[in-house]
This record gives sequence, C-alpha cells and structure tokens, in this order.
Amino acid sequence: MSGFSESGMLPRTARIRELINESPRVKTFVLDARIIAKPGQYAMVWIPGVDEKPMSISRADPLTFTVANRGPFTERLFGFKIGDNLYFRGPFGNGFVIRAVKNVLLVGGGYGVAPLRFLAETALQKRMVPTVVIGARTASDVVLEEAFKELKVKTFVATDDGTAGIKGSCVDVACSLMDKEKFNAVYSCGPEKMMVALAAECGKRGVKCQLSLERFIKCGIGVCGQCACGGLRVCHDGPVFDSRVLKGVDDFGKRTRDASGVAHDL
Repeated sequence: MSGFSESGMLPRTARIRELINESPRVKTFVLDARIIAKPGQYAMVWIPGVDEKPMSISRADPLTFTVANRGPFTERLFGFKIGDNLYFRGPFGNGFVIRAVKNVLLVGGGYGVAPLRFLAETALQKRMVPTVVIGARTASDVVLEEAFKELKVKTFVATDDGTAGIKGSCVDVACSLMDKEKFNAVYSCGPEKMMVALAAECGKRGVKCQLSLERFIKCGIGVCGQCACGGLRVCHDGPVFDSRVLKGVDDFGKRTRDASGVAHDL
C-alpha cells in the first residue's frame, strides 16, 4: 500500500483494486492506498491530460471515493478499470468535528452520503452510536445503504417517490427521528437547500449541526477564491461548517459559482 506524504501537495499514484456500481450514475473506487485524513476532508484526484477534481473521502484505509458521473471528468473516470492508475493529492480542508458524545444523526442527500460512510466508521471506533438517513429521488438513486448495514448502523432510507424506504425527504425523516430520540449532534452532506432546511430544524430543537458544502474547488488551498460562499473559502475554511456559521452567509442555499467564477442561483 502507498503511504502518506506529509505535505499532501504532490500527486501520489495508486491502482484501482475494486470497483462497485452503487447506482446507475454512482460508482465506488477502492484504491490500493491509504491516507491519514479526517471524515469530511477531500482529496484532489488527477487524470493527466484531462483535469483535477475534488473528491470526498468515503474511506481512508483503503482510500475510497464514491463518485457521481456528472460531467467530462467523471465520465472519463468511469471508464477506468481495475488495475488502472489514479493520481491524488491530499487530504485537504477541514472535516467534521467529532466530539465524544453518545448519539449522532448522519443525514445524506443523494451522493452527499459518501463522506458520511467514513464518519460512521470513525464514530463507531469512538464508541458513539450513529444513525444514518439516506435521501434520494427514487429507489435507483439510493447509494451506500448496504455499506452502512454492514457496519451494523441503524439506517433509514427516504425517497421522494416512495419507491424505497419512507416516502418523503431525508429532512422529514430526520425530524421524525429527532422528535422521538435525543441526538447530541447532527452531521450532513447533500444539496444546499436540503441542508438549509435541516439546519433550521436542528436550530428549533437546540441540536448542534455540522454541514459539508460542495462548491467548485480548483486550488484546494484557499488562494483562487473560486469556491467562495459569501466570505468563506469552502476548500480551505471548510468544506465542513457549523450551521451557526452558515446562518449569516447570504450565499448558503441560494447561490453558487461556475467554473468561471460567475454566481448562479441554486
């Protein structure tokens, strides 16, 4: 297995040792490498001659990425086979702050559930009790349900059309769980509008909440400003933020930036 370079700035090489089709548009890449990282951090994955993109770390040992096919870079990545080389740098950013508390609720929307797998593993190692809610539009979009069940984590699925699990949103299910059971903290990753709603519900109940944002990240070190969310640099200050910090950020849940840095409504 490859080791960890303390700087994390130079690309390292790893071979793909396993590929798992999670859904028609989401695939998990398991590499013959490990990385010293915290849940919620990300790595920059490089395909020479194509591009470099940030990927949430869904496991650190072995290094694993769960990726949605969303554009030219990931389309090329989805063509890779077992034994092919991938190049990566990292880890980057600030991850989830994990305190030694008892019950925690993990809420993932779509492929935003990817970093929560790493978080669930870490929580279990700290003898915490995680509960997971996976949200998706329809049954075929549900990802990593089996991975959480293998960890013996209590897992709930919510789909917009009711074709799997509970009909409704992951926020609906999270609220129902919070009303029945005391959770010391909530951790979430997914669409920003979903996380805005979840943060508001946590605020009503006095539950601490941390949110992982997805923005257009280029440099990974807070220099270019491409990933800005209000005055926050998501690549460096985040991608994980306390919901109380995001409450005063105008862009959160409303605007994002494209590859050229132009702001667009979500």
